[in-house]
Amino acid sequence: MSVILLGYHNMGCAALNVLLEKGITVPAVFTHRDDPGENRWFASLAEQAEKAGIPVYCPENINTPEWVEFLQNLRPAILLSCYYRNMIRQEILDIPSIAAVNLHGSLLPRYRGRCPVNWQLIHGERTSGVTLHHMVIKADAGDIIAQKEVPVEQTDTAVDLFRKLELAAVDVLGEYIPRLLDGTAPRTPQDHSRASYFGGRTPDDGKISWDWSAEQIYNLVRAVTWPYPGAFFETDGRKFMVWSARPLEQGASSRYLQELDADAAPGTVIAVNRDDGAVVNTGSGLIRLEIISEPGDSPEKPAAVERLLAPGMVLE
Repeated sequence: MSVILLGYHNMGCAALNVLLEKGITVPAVFTHRDDPGENRWFASLAEQAEKAGIPVYCPENINTPEWVEFLQNLRPAILLSCYYRNMIRQEILDIPSIAAVNLHGSLLPRYRGRCPVNWQLIHGERTSGVTLHHMVIKADAGDIIAQKEVPVEQTDTAVDLFRKLELAAVDVLGEYIPRLLDGTAPRTPQDHSRASYFGGRTPDDGKISWDWSAEQIYNLVRAVTWPYPGAFFETDGRKFMVWSARPLEQGASSRYLQELDADAAPGTVIAVNRDDGAVVNTGSGLIRLEIISEPGDSPEKPAAVERLLAPGMVLE
């Protein structure tokens, strides 16, 4: 029995490793051509499959009649999707003799849809995980086969959480793909009343609003920091990227609050120094901007904070 893999990113690579380690036949891998405009910090599934001698296909639209017929002729037992970016038509979902399944980076039914890692951090979740589930036409709504939780630390960035989910995915796929093949895998319907759905994100979605709380701003920064496009703000016609920030705890805030005018608007810069960065007032609490840069500058070599910001500035 064989498994056709539809995948991309590190999660797709992890899935292929599991299939090969389990001795499962993989007659084809479907993936995406790399976008030259995207910062590709992740591994290439195409390269990994080619090294393993597996045919690789990158159709712009896998749902055309030609590709449907091609997949039918391969007669897979399982169709496994791991971070494949295109929706799959029912005609393809009906092809495998056992199941068409997907590996999703959240604990479904919560955080269905795109960019689950980033959205979970933006909302300050303290628990995440992966879900292996049957595919249906509605995104991430099929019956659950297995889940594995991972803790989310308050300091985790999107890459930190993604690495944890990769390890969880290896465990889940390693146990439950063989169980799907031998007919012993469980199947549990999702509670759709608990579902939440989030769409894709663009670089413009990283814009900071200083009316938010310090905690909300911090969560956005860590959710989209390098190698993602980054959080940013604009002031006086200039754009600044924020790669690292930290809410100030009550004790650390006290000395800055003495310098803060009671009527100071959110976004007011209270203090700036080389060692601590820039302390900024928010809608609730103070936040320290630790690493900032102008667009195009490397986050690894940012400009000195004191050269970009000054006390008394009000950021838009």
